[in-house]
Amino acid sequence: MSLSVHLLVLVLLSLTPHQTPAFAAKKSYVVYLGSHSHGRDASLADLSRVTESHHEFLGSFLGSRDDAEEAIFYSYTRHINGFAATLEDEVAAQIAKHPRVVSVFLNQGKKLHTTRSWEFLGLEQDGVIPSESIWKKAQFGEDVIIGNLDTGAWPESKSFSDQGLGPIPPKWKGICQNDKDPHFRCNRKLIGARYFNKGLAAVAGPLNASFDTPRDNYGHGSHTLSTAGGNFVAGASVYGYGRGTAKGGSPKARVAAYKVCWPGCFDADILAGFDAAIHDGVDVLSVSLGDYPSPLFKNSNAIGSFHAVKNGIVVVCSAGNSGPSDGTVVNISPWVITVAASTMDRDFSNYVVIGDHRRFKGASLSPKSLPGGKFYKLISAADARLSHVSAHEAKFCKDGTLDPRKVKGNILVCLLEGEYATVYEGAQAFLAGAVGMVLANSILSGNEILADPHLLPASHVNYDDGAAIFSYIKSTKFPTAHITRVVTHLGVKPSPLMAAFSSRGPNTITPEILKPDITAPGVSVIAAYTEAAGPTNEEVDKRRVPFNADSGTSMSCPHVSGVAGLLKTLHPEWSPAAIRSAIMTSATIQDNAMESIINASYYKATPFSYGAGHIQPNRAMDPGLVYDLGIKDYLNFLCSLGYNATQISLFSDGAYNCSKRIGLLDFNYPSITVPKLLGSITVTRTVKNVGLPGTYRASILEPNGVSVLVKPAYLKFKKINEKKSFKVVLKAKGASVTGDYSFGELIWSDTEHYVRSPIVVKAI
Repeated sequence: MSLSVHLLVLVLLSLTPHQTPAFAAKKSYVVYLGSHSHGRDASLADLSRVTESHHEFLGSFLGSRDDAEEAIFYSYTRHINGFAATLEDEVAAQIAKHPRVVSVFLNQGKKLHTTRSWEFLGLEQDGVIPSESIWKKAQFGEDVIIGNLDTGAWPESKSFSDQGLGPIPPKWKGICQNDKDPHFRCNRKLIGARYFNKGLAAVAGPLNASFDTPRDNYGHGSHTLSTAGGNFVAGASVYGYGRGTAKGGSPKARVAAYKVCWPGCFDADILAGFDAAIHDGVDVLSVSLGDYPSPLFKNSNAIGSFHAVKNGIVVVCSAGNSGPSDGTVVNISPWVITVAASTMDRDFSNYVVIGDHRRFKGASLSPKSLPGGKFYKLISAADARLSHVSAHEAKFCKDGTLDPRKVKGNILVCLLEGEYATVYEGAQAFLAGAVGMVLANSILSGNEILADPHLLPASHVNYDDGAAIFSYIKSTKFPTAHITRVVTHLGVKPSPLMAAFSSRGPNTITPEILKPDITAPGVSVIAAYTEAAGPTNEEVDKRRVPFNADSGTSMSCPHVSGVAGLLKTLHPEWSPAAIRSAIMTSATIQDNAMESIINASYYKATPFSYGAGHIQPNRAMDPGLVYDLGIKDYLNFLCSLGYNATQISLFSDGAYNCSKRIGLLDFNYPSITVPKLLGSITVTRTVKNVGLPGTYRASILEPNGVSVLVKPAYLKFKKINEKKSFKVVLKAKGASVTGDYSFGELIWSDTEHYVRSPIVVKAI
């Protein structure tokens, strides 16, 4: 944990609502005054006098002793003479000139942050929040209300503490539905909670009283809600890994939990959750759930989110965890922000060392480790099967396939079944008596390895290394191995890297709309958790943790929800479409090595993986231009899909006449996608100036086999909110046509802003 973050938490807790605007212009400083005159044997009275002298000294600059006492959050009284306080830059500069002062410096640190993702996204640097950070500009998302449709919340989590927060915003109309669970308490942070289970009961039959609560007994909802809007929590970690200060994207936001998943989520409950959230007055809805792509009128997320957006609510959804196959992206409605998952620049790694001294790097968050240097027999799960079980079944370490007599005391090697790593195999190895486990990827998962809090010493290795370990087992009569302890690494390159599990485009329902829209950190994210279940969520896991690491687009989604909360605070007049446009057009497609973002197979990723790119929150707050959309635009979109007036009336307030001139390709989205280009086609877009007057010039990176011409090539804006339209002419280059998708980009720039839109074309 960095000292500066710890001090920042103390400052936040001491603030009143009336002081918050002033805090945005302050930083934490250390004022060093040298040594004390009282020596080592100081009395309590001596120490108290030092503190008083610090208050008086700073009070001479701030105008009163009371202001100084409120600003100082550390008074160094024993050996070091000085104090730490939140100060304006100008005041700090004045203090530095005083003859009693040795030095004044920013309170910086180099320790780990639990939610490392926010540092990776540029909101803080070594525990210090830069003046250009969107956190400072947006006052940490103060008083924005973020709702979460998920598995509820664990209200006792420190991430939902209301310390440092003022009264609940008067616009809030929600409730704390705890009539059947009086131990569930809301506060000024977790301002509301509801549960919806009638859809579940309609399918599963009558439910017992344990279902009548918004309490999160699964962990998913607490994790996602705290990632979006959790308060500052010092000293958070997962078994000591990633120790630091946890916080959400909008750490001073108010949050509300809508429990619609048990953990299965039913459409009726989801719609009820959307309906209640809209009524209650949320500003942002984070929805980390979904299913297979389906027509918009048969999708509860699509229907509920449309009504939310209609009421000015930003809706952010997960893209799904069915990658890396093409066409697997879900939540493809054009009115939501759909989020893919990628890595951050931190990993939790260890090594599998085999008997011939070869070392294979893996990942883990196992709290236990094997005795230093001791080697154990290494056995393949296929060789540890029960007599009536096939080797094929056993190699995945499925329940009821392993023989404890063969497993006990050995390191077991399991093959990952499917494409998405879990802790299931580790639980089965633990139950069978293994001292450790190696989880080897199948060819589907390739190079992607994830850190999980396994029940026993474990390491998740990639496909090639797993194949080498299996080959070693077959090559010797007594194979052995050791699993080293876990070490945390920061600044990992390249980062971000697209997660293999992250669902990909193209959009199979409306291929003219690029989905996903954006990517954000979704691998080994540490956030709040339930204490009703173990970190693996396996029944055998009796451990309890206040924070847990998890991976998935469920984790990347609330990162964007938190950023949307900041943008909503900064620009309350922006529509949900404008906020999405700002996030998309300010994204980057480069990693921290200044190379193109790659996927888990180490090939160059495409917009079908990351949409417009990797989110850059600080750039999103000043995008220059936005591609805006309103409810009429969405109704026209539905018209262009061929829905009739009766169907569209279900979305609108009444009858709506479709214009015959509407073309689906002209829908004013921040990306341009042409799934069937035969010859040439002209696409129209409109941008709105949300910055200063200026002239923007178009630049193009053409997709392979396609020429692109922008008319006009320059757009001159004289005032804010002024709109300008332009046309993009795309033409297939004949012999260069491959019949596959190719990718390019359009950038509008005034040399300060770079408004980037991906171009996705399939010439036929």
